[in-house]
Amino acid sequence: MGTAVIRHPAVAGKFYPKDPRRLLADVQSYLSPAAEPIPALGCVVPHAGYMYSGHVAGAVYAALGIPARCLVLCPNHTGMGTPLAIMSEGSWETPLGEVTIDSELARALMQRFPLLSEDATAHLAEHAIEVQLPFLQAKRRDLRFVPIAIGTRQFDALEGLGKAIGEVLSQLEERVLVLASSDMNHYESDVVTRGKDRKAIERILALDAAGLYAVVMQEEISMCGFGPTVAMLTAVKALGARKADLIRYATSGDIFGDREMVVGYAGIVVA
Repeated sequence: MGTAVIRHPAVAGKFYPKDPRRLLADVQSYLSPAAEPIPALGCVVPHAGYMYSGHVAGAVYAALGIPARCLVLCPNHTGMGTPLAIMSEGSWETPLGEVTIDSELARALMQRFPLLSEDATAHLAEHAIEVQLPFLQAKRRDLRFVPIAIGTRQFDALEGLGKAIGEVLSQLEERVLVLASSDMNHYESDVVTRGKDRKAIERILALDAAGLYAVVMQEEISMCGFGPTVAMLTAVKALGARKADLIRYATSGDIFGDREMVVGYAGIVVA
């Protein structure tokens, strides 16, 4: 037997607190009380430092009933590794403990969609999945998940991945949450960012993966996780998703008051 693969935290102490007690208190402060948990098929959740977007992420997680198995898709910010990078074994460590990778689900996805490649390198320094895990851990201690980092902008590849996810998940008896980790428009004024984000959010709320792709390209919307979102929308539509709701929207300007150069954050639930 080889040594189990453990992916250690890359941004603890930067994007979120390193101390477990402080981290859990932080996460729970963002998990504002919600009504009956939504048995969602998919969601879009931001991945900035908690001081910036934790309140938006927390509003989404507060609204969700988290199943025992999740699939977490993120953009590849670092440029490391392969364009469609999955990890199929081992675990990810956060200050709150380890989260086990769902090997069975990961292997089924790789079999169905051979463009996915086993690649831990793409995940080593990437923050966009890591920052989601403490929220998921706080809501569901027995969670298993599959991490996929997406570094391609090719629509056919994104749609193909989404279709493969839909096909694999449709054969399971239990619900699996497909989470797209994404911030919205980056580093333009608050007014411009809100305008661009509104156009992208409209397409997501319409469950229109191709429309989201088109508007991001045409309007030059710097939504870093549009690829994961296209794949997520494609997957959940195949699984019978009927509607999407915007749970919360904000920009970094709402937190720090600088309206000249902001990042947008949207929290969306698809059921």
